[in-house]
Amino acid sequence: MSLKSVIGYWLAVLTAKRETRKAASGTRHQQRVFEYLVSRGESTQFGRDHGMRAGMSHAEFCAVVPVRDYEKLKPWVDRAVKGESNVLWSGDPLYFCKTSGTTSGAKFIPITRDSMPNHLNSARNALLHFIANSGRPQFLDGKMIFLQGSPELQQTTGGTPMGRLSGIVAHHVPNYLQANRLPSFETNCIEPWEAKIDAIVEETKGEDLRLISGIPSWVQNYLERLLEVTGAANVMEVFPNLELFVYGGVAFEPYRERFRNLIGRDVPTVELFPASEGFFAYQDELGSTGLRLNVDEGIFFEFIPASEYFKDNPTRLTIGQVELGVQYALVVTSNAGLWAYDVGDTVKFTSVDPYRLVVTGRIKHFTSAFGEHVIAEEVEGALRDALAQHGAAVAEFHVAPEVNPDEGLPYHEWFVEFTETPEDTKAFVAAVNAGVVERNTYYKDLITGGILRPAELTQVKRGTFNGAMASLGKLGGQNKPPRLANGRDFATALEKSNNA
Repeated sequence: MSLKSVIGYWLAVLTAKRETRKAASGTRHQQRVFEYLVSRGESTQFGRDHGMRAGMSHAEFCAVVPVRDYEKLKPWVDRAVKGESNVLWSGDPLYFCKTSGTTSGAKFIPITRDSMPNHLNSARNALLHFIANSGRPQFLDGKMIFLQGSPELQQTTGGTPMGRLSGIVAHHVPNYLQANRLPSFETNCIEPWEAKIDAIVEETKGEDLRLISGIPSWVQNYLERLLEVTGAANVMEVFPNLELFVYGGVAFEPYRERFRNLIGRDVPTVELFPASEGFFAYQDELGSTGLRLNVDEGIFFEFIPASEYFKDNPTRLTIGQVELGVQYALVVTSNAGLWAYDVGDTVKFTSVDPYRLVVTGRIKHFTSAFGEHVIAEEVEGALRDALAQHGAAVAEFHVAPEVNPDEGLPYHEWFVEFTETPEDTKAFVAAVNAGVVERNTYYKDLITGGILRPAELTQVKRGTFNGAMASLGKLGGQNKPPRLANGRDFATALEKSNNA
């Protein structure tokens, strides 16, 4: 091993031991984070507006600070965007992370000097845990590629730098990693996704690439283009030393078989749970399905039982009150200036010693046009089993209700873009439908009660999902096609793209 690898290994061992000690005292760390946040928030405009005070209890905090999504927090965010100081957090934000997807258009999520280390430390710690667990630091000696948004920054009306989260973080990558990091700054700044992928392929195809990181769908897009350009049978012919894939944003299981075929073998993976609002958790054990919660990184976590989410006054639990296997909506308060902020993700704990969870979907991304409330975890599990049974692989999929078909009962329509098509598509969609029936009692009752007919499959041509995302201005970067919808907006975009 090189000196860099040796140093990396021992740093990894020490970091893993330190983080494991932290995790063993999760409730204590969370209480300390909570006390720190309310003491700092007391002097902000938001704190004064809500009667926040140092030393208040969690129950008192819940009484004066309601859970809010972005739309309800927006009046305070807008003031900070315009340049007003001490609105949500002391001083001025260091950046605003610009994202899309709300009813009012773009979201501007603050990142402060106090919150920036959370984004950097968590990604670093995830890699160090991998090294400590596997004893394999050799990827530090080769090149690493991070598929991400453009690092070019703009400014808000108040003069604060603004950009995509991955682009912002790119400006803070430690110097010891910069020499190994791909693609170049210039290539990363290319905006059209197809042109960017082509440039990345040209820049990387001759390098000793050992780590790839990004959202699975966009990494798959890169790998497929790489093989087209090089003519190689699999990625290992191009990058024989590839040893790690780091991902987040969506579940990897629907992509696993396709990645195995593209790469030529299984490659170890590390899952992350990053968001504009904070870096919440990461995989700290090889093969673990649970992600260790960041209990001491400036974020205080609350959990609303999914069954209560749409109530006017839902229960707000701390980590000391959560139960294994229960679906929760995630709420965060952080040193970025977010207060009881509804992230929109649903999670389920797999361990409470230490606290580990899995991301099960989006609380508002579901199919429930008929009262079934089918969630991402259920459709992803059903698809995973059907793919395994029929030897198929998918690039992307989307589930939407068809409420008013031309004839017959309504149904769930599965739009699937296959990379390996099953021999018997009727048997495949029957297996998918059976998988959802098995996982969701309400859906089962609707099927057996003759309210819905079994799911139907719409097989779309390759490139349909990219075309639909491009038509919505969301191709590439950190954008992800929705797995589920309660209406047909994305389904319509898919139909137009497929017919183009």
